[in-house]
Amino acid sequence: MMSYKILPYRPGVGIMLINKSGQVFVARRIDSTSEAWQMPQGGIDEGEEPAIAALRELAEETGTSKATIIGESAKWYDYDLPDHLVPRLWGGKYRGQRQKWFAMSFDGVDGDINIATEHPEFCEWKWIPMQELPNIIVPFKRSLYQALVHEFALYGGNGAIS
Repeated sequence: MMSYKILPYRPGVGIMLINKSGQVFVARRIDSTSEAWQMPQGGIDEGEEPAIAALRELAEETGTSKATIIGESAKWYDYDLPDHLVPRLWGGKYRGQRQKWFAMSFDGVDGDINIATEHPEFCEWKWIPMQELPNIIVPFKRSLYQALVHEFALYGGNGAIS
């Protein structure tokens, strides 16, 4: 079997959208048969600043731009795709993603979220406690989500955004 470790990472962003109760937005992918949920994420366009990409991806995936950036990850996080997924995603050009993550406060109401976007990626969504994130994500992203929960705990966690 080919080793995909020689391929580069796709540059991307991720968004931890936190509501006024300190819970985090997660959604289930349309193209997944598993019960895996995830936070919004996506690629960075050529020449695009990561923060701008994060706000664009949030709007594209959740149908809302009612959010304010309140934090940025101290580093870039990366993850490798399982070998069987590499040829199926992004034209087989990447081994995984290297992402800058942003914590955002959700400034709207639930009715402002509409995952039936122009190019929908999700079939359902919900708010969950931040600590539950690592338990609901696909296994190959679990350590990344554990690190994000640790880094962004001050923005939500057990209570409202401080």
